[in-house]
Amino acid sequence: MRDSAKFWDKLADKYSKKPVKDVENYNKTLDCTRKHLSTSDNVLEVGCGTGTTALLLAPSVKQIAASDISSRMIEIAREKAVTQKVENVRFDRATLFDEDLEKGSFDIVMGFNFLHLLEDIPGAVRRVNELLKVGGLFISKTVCLAEQSRLWSLVVAVMRPLGLAPYVKCLTVAELEDIITSTDFEIMETGFYPTSPPSRFIVARKSWVPR
Repeated sequence: MRDSAKFWDKLADKYSKKPVKDVENYNKTLDCTRKHLSTSDNVLEVGCGTGTTALLLAPSVKQIAASDISSRMIEIAREKAVTQKVENVRFDRATLFDEDLEKGSFDIVMGFNFLHLLEDIPGAVRRVNELLKVGGLFISKTVCLAEQSRLWSLVVAVMRPLGLAPYVKCLTVAELEDIITSTDFEIMETGFYPTSPPSRFIVARKSWVPR
């Protein structure tokens, strides 16, 4: 995790200044997410980056605890929150496994462009399940590079030792959905935003009765 944090710290300032590449699919993701949010919801966003998504979704919820492993990303996110006068989002440098996160305390957990950057995706999904209230929602979007040419995995394998890419897990859509449904989640909604490379949007509900 330390190497990943350093990678994102170095990238943070450049990343924060880049406009969204695919505005149409980004807005589609936001719209599909908002449908499942309520102004009474207590939300956790993991892998929040520089906070853009959390700040845009803030008016739709009660509060958001947004976290990232990059301290510089969090600094930028906090600056944005002050500038935009958003008071119901808290930004912290943290991981999904921090002990301060109370089990069963969130109505929604969000993770956009997050899961494929983890080495232990099943463990992360189990942790999300723990943090959600019964019937709570896990809303995610995950790049599934294994649906594309194998060249992607080769490119990442070459770039990572040079410090030019983070760890990336090349998943198929079937693998991703199997991980989620095998962890007491029921998938409620899916989509591709965008379709290439396939970014799988998933809304999954924590089972009312554990299997």
